[in-house]
Amino acid sequence: MNDLSFFVVPLVILIAIIVMSIKVLREYERGVIFFLGRFQSVKGPGLIIVIPGIQQMVRIDLRIITLDVPSQDVISQDNVTVRVNAVLYFRVVDSAKSVIQVEDYYAATSQLAQTTLRSVLGKHDLDEMLSERDKLNNDIQEILDSQTDAWGIKVTNVEIKHVDLDDSMIRAIARQAEAERERRAKVIHAEGELQAAEKLVQAAQQMEASPAALQLRYLQTMADMSTNGQANSIFFPLPLELTKVFENLAGKFRAENPEAPGNPLGGLGNPGDAGTANPSGNNP
Repeated sequence: MNDLSFFVVPLVILIAIIVMSIKVLREYERGVIFFLGRFQSVKGPGLIIVIPGIQQMVRIDLRIITLDVPSQDVISQDNVTVRVNAVLYFRVVDSAKSVIQVEDYYAATSQLAQTTLRSVLGKHDLDEMLSERDKLNNDIQEILDSQTDAWGIKVTNVEIKHVDLDDSMIRAIARQAEAERERRAKVIHAEGELQAAEKLVQAAQQMEASPAALQLRYLQTMADMSTNGQANSIFFPLPLELTKVFENLAGKFRAENPEAPGNPLGGLGNPGDAGTANPSGNNP
């Protein structure tokens, strides 16, 4: 019986050591192996052997980690206080560095993201924070990626989620947007008036060259007014040729009566008398 226990006890210990030595790492996991406290290698995925007491293993997850950056109080370059929060996506690309170079890469990346967010946004105006968000995201990502490279961390993306303003600033922005809309409306209205004036000048020139076109336009206006159901109108068409007859008679009358009131030639006398000298030399 004593002989049997002499073999069973070591066998049980050996089996226990083998069971404890077997480690299984998933596809997205890596094991950083230390041999008596010194870095040895990175193993995985799959089945690996870690000798208890001699080797130690630290599991590292290689999947993308989503980090919610808490809201930060930021003073913009134009002295406006806002609260900004963001989301950060990063992953471990070098398992050995993420364990050896930094104590807790998750906490270190979180603190670095908060300080970088305040630093970058503090160099821009409020309008840039609201309109150039993609540019700010790229700037923050580049800074974080360069600083976390020594930790074996790759920052894949940074997105600013919210830019919270106080009520007074929201009202000021609303007034600014309203004023900008009114300015654009006035400019568009002025451009429309200018284009309409140019078209009216072209139409007048064409109608002047063709009296029949003016007559047709006159008749079309009468037809439009007669179809209005809100009022009853009676029109007496006047031929446009008749107006030319009156204009000719008025011109003939002014030529025959230069002294008549309202005549632009009245008071000037006979044009031929303008150059006649006074032979007596006396004042008239």
